Amino acid sequence: MLRKNQGGFTLVELMIVVIIVGILAAVAIPMYQGATERAKASEAVAALGTIRGALRVYYAEHGTYVHASFTDGALVTNGSVLDVSVNDLLGRYFSGACYTFSGAPDATTYTIECDGALSAAPYGTEVATIIRFIDHNGTITNG
Repeated sequence: MLRKNQGGFTLVELMIVVIIVGILAAVAIPMYQGATERAKASEAVAALGTIRGALRVYYAEHGTYVHASFTDGALVTNGSVLDVSVNDLLGRYFSGACYTFSGAPDATTYTIECDGALSAAPYGTEVATIIRFIDHNGTITNG
């Protein structure tokens, strides 16, 4: 009796494919998670740039970055000094409550902090571990 030549994959070939897919997943998943965190943090970086621009305008007009409403740890929206409102800073992940000012009373330098743990935005819980800073030079650092 003649047997037809049956096509298909052997168990060894299937196991090799499963191992290769597992290795690819082990590499791709951490890369994806890092990319999503950077994408979420880009919202904070954009808002920090907006705040920095408003502070530069304030400095050009007053010769200092500090106003009576800006004590260390003050929200950047205090007193409506910078023409940046809470609504301007409200995004998908970060809210106005995230952005705080740090600077000396006669400040020619400052630091603005964005702490995702303080967010009241719709998806704020997803950025609770993200902290970004911007200084008077525009240098953005991670917390």
